[in-house]
Amino acid sequence: MKKLLKKLVLLLVLALAAFLYYYVALPAFNIHSIETWFFLIVGWLVLVLLFSFRKFDFSRKGTVQYHDKKGFSFTKAGLAVLGIMILVLAVGTLLSSPIINARRYQGLLKVEEREFSEDIPQLDYDQIPLLDKDSAELLGNRKMGSMVEYVSQFEVSSLYTQINYKEKPVRVTPLVYASPIKWLTNQSGGIPAYIRIDMTTQETECVKLEKPIRYSESEYFNRNIYRHLRFRYPTYIFDSISFEIDDEGTPYWICPVKKFNIGLWGGQTIGKVVLCNAQTGECTSMDVQDVPEWVDRVYSADLLIQLYDYYGSLRHGYFNSILGQKDCLRTTEGYNYIAMDDDVWVYTGVTSVSGDQSNVGFVLMNQRTMETRYYACAGAEEFSAMSSAEGQVQHLGYKAAFPLLLNIADEPTYFLALKDEAGLVKKYAMVNVQRYQIVAIGDTVPECEEAYISLLNDNNIIAEEGAETQKRSGVIARIVEGVIDGNTHYYIFLEGSESIFDVALSDFVEIVRYQAGDRITLEYLEGEKTCRVTGIS
Repeated sequence: MKKLLKKLVLLLVLALAAFLYYYVALPAFNIHSIETWFFLIVGWLVLVLLFSFRKFDFSRKGTVQYHDKKGFSFTKAGLAVLGIMILVLAVGTLLSSPIINARRYQGLLKVEEREFSEDIPQLDYDQIPLLDKDSAELLGNRKMGSMVEYVSQFEVSSLYTQINYKEKPVRVTPLVYASPIKWLTNQSGGIPAYIRIDMTTQETECVKLEKPIRYSESEYFNRNIYRHLRFRYPTYIFDSISFEIDDEGTPYWICPVKKFNIGLWGGQTIGKVVLCNAQTGECTSMDVQDVPEWVDRVYSADLLIQLYDYYGSLRHGYFNSILGQKDCLRTTEGYNYIAMDDDVWVYTGVTSVSGDQSNVGFVLMNQRTMETRYYACAGAEEFSAMSSAEGQVQHLGYKAAFPLLLNIADEPTYFLALKDEAGLVKKYAMVNVQRYQIVAIGDTVPECEEAYISLLNDNNIIAEEGAETQKRSGVIARIVEGVIDGNTHYYIFLEGSESIFDVALSDFVEIVRYQAGDRITLEYLEGEKTCRVTGIS
């Protein structure tokens, strides 16, 4: 009877320990979950050790004897099972890796090549986000400091999700309890508001709710959003969740569910999405293609960038990406967001894996649909543009935020906010992607754009308003190659003409076929020093 009672007590202790681990760690009951395998291996190891420990005799001082042959057999079997689980884990990791699945990893993302000037419209000023996340946090904290009824009990979450709300880019983030004590005194009433920041006007609003947010990251027990999701969906493996609002301003948690396409846990994308009403806790699970249009963030920026890095680096296999690196591309360090077609797109540059200071193009990746567009555009990478903009205001000590890519006069253009030491936006800069020495600074966006277009005219990059394209045919007397700001140009001298015709290799790669003595027809815009070629035949 005593032995039976001891066994029952031991089982209860183990069950309680397992429950506490599950309640705190929240592993998914899913073969694709690393946490599940860790839970099984550790739990089984504890059982084997406890069982083995009970079979040893410690009664005699200085001696230890093992007195149960059947128990010894069980211990060996238990360790064998443990070894099998570890082997499955190791083999599963190998079979899930890019080493033997490079082609499948490379095919996870479908990329469409598009034309920049045709695909990306010139945005209105009320659609350009003028703030980055750091600046948004400053505004949110300032707004919270002015809310006397909330400031002593709540703080602002650091989430600041960028979304499109009523066709404007905004960032939204909930309030959180200021401390465990503040949670204890306020949790019955819930979280009363969230912060909404217009990224174009910098207007910051604390939106007070009729019904409070009762499910959030700052709750401690069953109303904690992660625990709430785990108990509703015990087999789902969730990716990073985000806070959004629908068209009526109702707060939701957007909870993507991981889908593993290669082996046990390789080739992650998103298969399902759970929408959780932050006020009521009501959850709706749906396939990723059925997500409503007001949802903006299903795929995180980090996941999209990782998928593109697989696409760019694994074209000729895994070992080529490590050794020869032929045709290997990767995204640049850093990214930003662009509001387009009522969706949020992640923007980042694309460069070679050799780590040079130039981009070969850039990509836009839709955070709701995973649609990816590539635009070939050789030019400076983002940090070179940031340094160039900072150099124009070095006497003021302003620092550039990571740029946005805009279409200004059909020219790919980096748009940057310049901030002081306190993190406040003081000026704006526009930097030409292909010729990053062309930098315009302004106190307002219209002023900056006006100065930038003037610089484009002065540098014969675009024609002044009213300028007409001219045409001339002739025999090439001399052709000279030159490099300006990292971009190759060919300068053509025609027989009987004193003009110098500037041909950008990035625009007309066929110019490499011509040499002195060939006949050529050029369409061009007259400039002060050179004539910019707009067509070759």
